[in-house]
Amino acid sequence: MRSMMKRVTTWGRRSAAARGGGRIGGCGLRDLIAAGWFQNATGELFTGFPLGPSDTHLDVGCGDGGATLFAARQGCRVIATDVQPDKIATLERRLTAEGSAGHRCLVSDTNPLPLADETATRITCSEVLEHVPHPAGFLAELVRVGAAGALYLLTVPDPASEAAQRQLAGESYWRPPNHVRIFEREEFARLVSGAGLAIEARHSVGFYASVWWALFWSAGQELGDEETPLLAAWTTAWEQVLAHPDGLKIKRALDGCLPKSQIIIARKAG
Repeated sequence: MRSMMKRVTTWGRRSAAARGGGRIGGCGLRDLIAAGWFQNATGELFTGFPLGPSDTHLDVGCGDGGATLFAARQGCRVIATDVQPDKIATLERRLTAEGSAGHRCLVSDTNPLPLADETATRITCSEVLEHVPHPAGFLAELVRVGAAGALYLLTVPDPASEAAQRQLAGESYWRPPNHVRIFEREEFARLVSGAGLAIEARHSVGFYASVWWALFWSAGQELGDEETPLLAAWTTAWEQVLAHPDGLKIKRALDGCLPKSQIIIARKAG
């Protein structure tokens, strides 16, 4: 088996399962859609975060590029950044193959972003800030490149899920380049407000993913491989929940108790 360090570092660079896009499919994707992600009918990347041809969408720390690809399919001009050159190269090829309306894919650590002031009308930063040594400065750079009235979709792991990871994940999970901090919910809100953004909505989602990752460490799982029996059993059980007549009600109740992610939608002053 590959080392725990390799598994944690790979996860820390934002797997598709955590990111909610790219190669993810099946039960994970259905759960994300039920939570409000990837709403094709309305063009919303997440509920309350609409995208359209008049927008320039910036995805900071794009990972496998699920958010960028969704935005491109809504007709947006898209800009994607990540510290991993291989992720950027792969996304560049995919966007070109799909004939996106206009795109830039940049290798960047966001210190600073190689973009002019007020470049983007929609900015996504998902499961990135927990990796950042100085999140206030990082977020200030996102605000700088947002146009007047720009809408922001920001997510970090929820402290409830991270509390379970504290007991189950390897020590290297909590060292750079992985998770260097846990954001309490009000702390996250203060960070966003302190950057000069007005919070429009807050959400907590991802019970399925919280349990999946809690089981991951004991299952002998490697990212990208077929699920081990333990994880496959959990996925099968959750598929049955989603298919149940009360599935959405059950999901929402459990998402509120043990969410994987906390989400803030915020706006820059016009």
